[in-house]
Amino acid sequence: MALQLYNTFSGKKEVFKPLVEDRVRMYVCGPTVYNRVHIGNARPAVVFDTLYRLLKKRFADVVYARNITDIDDKIMKAARDKGEDIGTLSQRYAQAYFEDMAALNNLEPDVVPYATQHLPEMIALIEQLVEKGHAYAAEGHVLFAVETMSDYGKLSKRSLDDMLAGARVEVAPYKKYAGDFVLWKPSREDEPGWDSPWGRGRPGWHLECSAMIKKHLGDTIDIHGGGRDLTFPHHENERAQSCCANGVDFVRYWMHNGYVNIEGEKMSKSLGNFRLVNDLLQQYPGEVLRFALLSAHYRSELNFSSDLLDQAWRSLDSLYGALREAADVKASCEDIEGTAFMAALEDDLNTPVAIGELHQMARALNKASDVEKARWKGMLLGAGQQLGILQQDPEGWFKQARGGAEISEEEIERLIAERAQCKKEKNFARADEIRAELKSKGVVLEDSREGTKWRRE
Repeated sequence: MALQLYNTFSGKKEVFKPLVEDRVRMYVCGPTVYNRVHIGNARPAVVFDTLYRLLKKRFADVVYARNITDIDDKIMKAARDKGEDIGTLSQRYAQAYFEDMAALNNLEPDVVPYATQHLPEMIALIEQLVEKGHAYAAEGHVLFAVETMSDYGKLSKRSLDDMLAGARVEVAPYKKYAGDFVLWKPSREDEPGWDSPWGRGRPGWHLECSAMIKKHLGDTIDIHGGGRDLTFPHHENERAQSCCANGVDFVRYWMHNGYVNIEGEKMSKSLGNFRLVNDLLQQYPGEVLRFALLSAHYRSELNFSSDLLDQAWRSLDSLYGALREAADVKASCEDIEGTAFMAALEDDLNTPVAIGELHQMARALNKASDVEKARWKGMLLGAGQQLGILQQDPEGWFKQARGGAEISEEEIERLIAERAQCKKEKNFARADEIRAELKSKGVVLEDSREGTKWRRE
């Protein structure tokens, strides 16, 4: 089956064909680094990491870029509030983002461009737009003239009138048209700024991505991804700048993931229901968070809740349980091409169906003859790798702490040894007490002819 992806621009699924055969260029909008990121920020990172893994399996030359926005008014405000340099603050939160994303088993992108490292490219892009009549300078600002682009609004399916009515547009006397957006704006003496032909200032947010894409991936890229909230105005404006400056199509496939809701409500600052990834990692393994994010189709809204996380954990326990039972079996190197699992991923990254196929593989592994176990174990591990899961040691998976104050592994092993001695001495009452004590602390014992195994629940 050919890889099919839903293109926001066309509004339908399309067979994916890169601009250059066997060569893919993909860009995904990264975070604005003024705080720890929330679970909504993590969704595009996990979704497009999963796509990246699939693309690398399908094409020989894949370059994935995910930027860091370290020039922004929110960063400037946060730095002022904390009384520190903007560079120190942004670098700290960029590092925190990298750590959080690594904890979710995301591969590192091939290119991680920082906005502050691309000021010459941004200025050059503005100069191109001014020269071609798509931008104008006014009172220290440079603005993009949206009326100069005939199909402005085509990505977000909005007319200029709709966009003005549905967006917070700064009405300023220096604008020729109320919907024109800022490419460059002046900085006060106490604000970060860079020299430019239009005076000391800083770039507009939309411009940053266009310049970084042009430098690292070229004038036209295959895939541009991000959250649905970025479709307008951010991606609409990126498209306008890049198409008008470069004179060619900017993006061939636009992809957007759906929103993350919290316990059935939209995640928002006003409701105070943000869930920071780092806070969640104190209670759940990163693999559980990743599995939960992949449990719904990427284009649908995801209701993120404690029930979802607990269900994700149980599902992973089931999959790791199958691998644990086959611990003595050496997995064969199985090709998962042509499987229902791969067909699901190739159908616009249908991860819920793919996860269902993982469970089918686990059931097959549990029931397989000794001869077949190596094959099914290899299939399960190979499919898991495509989703960024099931790469841990199964014993370690079941022994990891599960939130809150936990009995230590050393204490568990001591009690198991004591219980074994009690059974030898036929002190079954004490042996049962130990089993019950461990059960009350979230530890389940599993007796077999080979000995006693344990897992946390």
